[in-house]
This record gives sequence, structure tokens and C-alpha cells, in this order.
Amino acid sequence: MSIPLSFNQEFLCMFDQGDEKGPFGPLYNIVGGWRLAGKIDADALRGALDDVVERHEALRTTIVRTPGGQRQEILPASPVSLTVREIPEEDVAARDRRAEELLIELEGGHYGVGELPLLRAVLGRFDEEDAVLVLIAHHTAADEVSIQLIIRDLGAFYAERRGYGPAALPEATQFQDFARWERERFAPEADVKARGYWREQLAGAKITGVPTDHLKSAGVEKTTSVHRFLVDAELTSAALAVAKETRSSAFMVLLAAYKVFLNERLGATDVVVPTMASGRGPAKFQNTVGAFFNFVPLRTGIAGAATFREVVRRTRATCLKAYGNALPFGQVVAEAPELAASFGADDLGVIAFQVFQFPALEGEEAGDLRISEIRRRLLSQPVSTDIPDGVMFQLDIDPVSGQMLGHVGYNTNLYHESTMAEFAAGFREVLGRTVVAPDAPLTLS
Repeated sequence: MSIPLSFNQEFLCMFDQGDEKGPFGPLYNIVGGWRLAGKIDADALRGALDDVVERHEALRTTIVRTPGGQRQEILPASPVSLTVREIPEEDVAARDRRAEELLIELEGGHYGVGELPLLRAVLGRFDEEDAVLVLIAHHTAADEVSIQLIIRDLGAFYAERRGYGPAALPEATQFQDFARWERERFAPEADVKARGYWREQLAGAKITGVPTDHLKSAGVEKTTSVHRFLVDAELTSAALAVAKETRSSAFMVLLAAYKVFLNERLGATDVVVPTMASGRGPAKFQNTVGAFFNFVPLRTGIAGAATFREVVRRTRATCLKAYGNALPFGQVVAEAPELAASFGADDLGVIAFQVFQFPALEGEEAGDLRISEIRRRLLSQPVSTDIPDGVMFQLDIDPVSGQMLGHVGYNTNLYHESTMAEFAAGFREVLGRTVVAPDAPLTLS
């Protein structure tokens, strides 16, 4: 049976570099980590992993790429690879760092897109009742929301296999159903008002590119590295207070600060910043595992804004209109062909901006286990999961500490680590000036 690609999968095919590099390469993965408290039944865990793959077709789907076209092909479920490792660490206080080091090691690993299922697991055991579970999924099969769904379902299936009753999970609509829905909803002949919105909104616009340290044509070897940083609780609280005062999300306020930062750094007043939206559409797909994420360009004119509060107001309006006019990124570019010019520029990089603000899984019971998500990541790393082209600037609001955890993933063929560290520090400095005094006079370039 021929199953069409989603528009996001089709977009990834535009950057296809084979099975060794790019979005179908062995480093294009999404990795999550959790601490497990309680005595672990490894056989039950293996069985629960297999149950997850049986439940979610995307984890056993291959994308067939041929000159004549691409399609999805769903294969029968096969066993998930679960590797069990002993981690000798007597000092309980040092285990958080060891857990993060394990995540870093695995994020730098190679996991081929041809090795189905597209989910694997590593269990690192400190002792009989304290362990780290790392899940690795290829990014063509799963996104950030999907990883949260997978661990939820895994816990329910594990409890069932341990004799705690049947897994009470909502129905999971399959990703192939989403691809068909999306193809019909955004078909070329369909009346899609959002196309007119993006055509007008992005007329003459280009994604705001940031000068690189290396020309793309220089052929510098590429890896993806990560620089991590912290934003203290006081400054995080100030940003959240501005969000509440302006009836905005934390993302809107932080994006406004980022746009002021880009203005100070680049002199840009017509600022177009891409972000990643969930792209999940109707509610029936909220429990579906798949690669839903959609690239969304957010254009805001900030010239003449007298205060940061005014920049927030304009940014909020930009975001609300964009959210109300969801359209696959490939179709957005078709309406605004100049938009993606920075991707092709020899001396510019595209930096996407993202904010996570959802509760961490903390002490969730799965039968006789307790599962807690590892969200607090502090260590920078030289090799991480792949970003196909550019930089991902990500902020994660930690509900436990009240701080923001900064993550800058960047391509080393474009930027030095020192540049990314200075970039993050510059943003943090602008954030400190703007959210603490949102009504102070603002001087834009």
C-alpha cells in the first residue's frame, strides 16, 4: 500500500544527503532521559518497549526515497534494542552528573534510519533501585511531543506487564492518517485562506540571517555541538511577570527580547525569526507519535518601538496571527520565495528560536517504578544529535529551580563555540535590561 509523506517529511527530503548525513543520517535523532527509582524488571521493560512499537506505526515506518517519488512504508513490529549497562557510582550526589554524561555519550552515537524499529533504549544502572533510562528515536519518526507520549505509554505498558492491570491509554491515531488528512487539507486545489495571509505577511521578507565564522563554501567539517547556559531564577521570574502583565506566553516575551537582541547585534528592524510549532492539527492527533514539527517564520517590525512592552505587544500580535494561519513551511515558502534566501547565503546562518514550558515528568508511578524526567542539563558537549543546517537556540523553563536552561545547538562548519557562548551571553544581557524594566525608553538601531 502506498502511503503519502506528510509535508514535513517531504520538506526533509529536500535536504536528503543519503543515509550517512543530513535528515536521514545516523545523527538525526531525538534523545530523552529519565531516572527510574525502584527495582527494574528488564524483561518487562523490553516487552513494554515492544508494546510501544506495536502501538505506534511511525516507529516502524521507513521513508522510501526514489527518483520517481517518495512514500512511507509501514513494516511489522520487531523487537526494540535494549542495552543494559552497569554504572559504578557509589556517591549518590554524583549520579545526576553521571546520568547527564551518559546522555551526552548517547546523543553523539550513530543510529541508522534503516535499522528498524526507529526506537532504541539504554538502561544504565547505578544500583538495584536507581537507574537511568535513555530513549533514542530517529527524528524522522518522532518529535519532542512524541518522546513524551512514548515514555507515558512505556510506563503504562510496563505496569501492565508487572501485573498492575491493563494499560489505560487513549486511542492512538496513526501518523499515516495525519499525512492523508494534511494532504487533503492543504491540497493545491484546496481553498486555504492561510496562503493569502503568509503571502501578504512575508512580502519581501527574508529570514534574518546571522553572519557565520566560516563560509559555507569553505568546506569545514561539520558536527553539531551544544553550548549550555543558565538564566537565573530572578530574571526568569521577571520574564514570566511581563508575560502575565501583557497576556502573553513566556515564548512571546522571550522572543521579543531575542528580537531586540538581534536588532542590537545586526541593526535589523524587520526581524524574521523561525520557530518550531507542534504542527499536530486536530485533537485526534494529540496522542500520535510522528515527526509533526513545522517551521514557522515570525516577522515583526520593531522600528519606532519606544519601550520593550511595545515590542512584546507587536510580537504577541505576530504570534497570534501566525498560530491562526497554520500552513506547512514548504507552502509558506511557495508564497514568499525570497524568505529562505539566508539558507543559501554563503556567509549567513539561520538560527531558530524555541521555548519549552511544560511540566517535567516527576515521580510518575509505573507499577512499582517511579519515573522522573532529566530536564536539567548543564554540560556543554562537542558532539550532539544533528541539526541539518544552522542553529537551534532553545530555552527550557525549569519548574523545579525556577531557572531557564539555555541550549544552543550549532553546526561547527558555521560557528565557533566561543561565538555561540558570546551570542548566548549577549541575549541574556539584553533580557536582563528589557524584562526588568519593560517601560524604560528603548533605543533601537
